[in-house]
Amino acid sequence: QVQLVESGGGFVQPGGSLRLSCTASGDPFNFYVMGWFRQAPGKQRELVATLTTDNFRNIADSVKGRFSISRDIAKNTVTLDMNSLKPEDTAVYYCNANGMAVDRGEYVQDIWGQGTQVTVSS
Repeated sequence: QVQLVESGGGFVQPGGSLRLSCTASGDPFNFYVMGWFRQAPGKQRELVATLTTDNFRNIADSVKGRFSISRDIAKNTVTLDMNSLKPEDTAVYYCNANGMAVDRGEYVQDIWGQGTQVTVSS
């Protein structure tokens, strides 16, 4: 099994910044895509940003210009830098990954972390 562990959430005032990190541990995986989704209370989970190994970025319009995503492919980590945070960014942020389980030779989709809370409020 593989686990995705997020860190870096917390409370910040509007206009502030946070960095979220996600690290994979457990069985060896080669992740093709890693990224972040979020879910606010009463709303569906939505894509925030994803990044593939060939450097294709998919970033939600609501965060373009404010959030940036990066990866360390060798370490199986993904980072989300969030700037100019707004109250509407308040949500639980989930790390997500799709990739190849090295030992099994199986492609696995939708591996999720446990989530980390981000609260933006004055």
